[in-house]
Amino acid sequence: MTAGHLQIVVCAASPAPDVTILINTAHQQSWTTAVTATPHAMDFIDIPAIEELTGAPVRSDYQTSPGVRRSLPTADALVIAPATYNSINKIALGLADNYAMTTIAELIGRHIPTVIVPFVNTALATRHPYRRAVTSLRDEGIHILLGPDHDWEPHPPGTGNDRRLAFPWTTAFHAAAALAEEKQPRK
Repeated sequence: MTAGHLQIVVCAASPAPDVTILINTAHQQSWTTAVTATPHAMDFIDIPAIEELTGAPVRSDYQTSPGVRRSLPTADALVIAPATYNSINKIALGLADNYAMTTIAELIGRHIPTVIVPFVNTALATRHPYRRAVTSLRDEGIHILLGPDHDWEPHPPGTGNDRRLAFPWTTAFHAAAALAEEKQPRK
């Protein structure tokens, strides 16, 4: 697939301000992008800069103003990054308690190719709820960039800011684009 539309959902973690790397990577491959943010992620990101890059409003609520409906292109792929411990557990359980989680639940339900890039520390990653969530999402066909095969692991507690620079934004885009390409019907 040489071009498509990438829906991005950003969660509240230290790499969130760098989501522009993902946007620019997608744009370099002629993809369009739109960003939805969890309510807490709104404080992490530069909303005007993202809106200028994408040409679309950053969404965090169900409507931008009374009577205005969402009019985003149909997504060819979804990247959820950085995905927090809380968000990964919510996604696996199908919880839709805010606009971002509702968007994710719907896109996964529509079988849109989805890539999740966790940003969790090792203490949280050892918890049974998290491990079950990752397994459940993988069983559902969600691609999770996590583990030695993806060269992306949880970080020790208190080192999140140090790991921010290594966050695999470009890898996330390429994984999503490859999944979208696989989904395209053969001609």
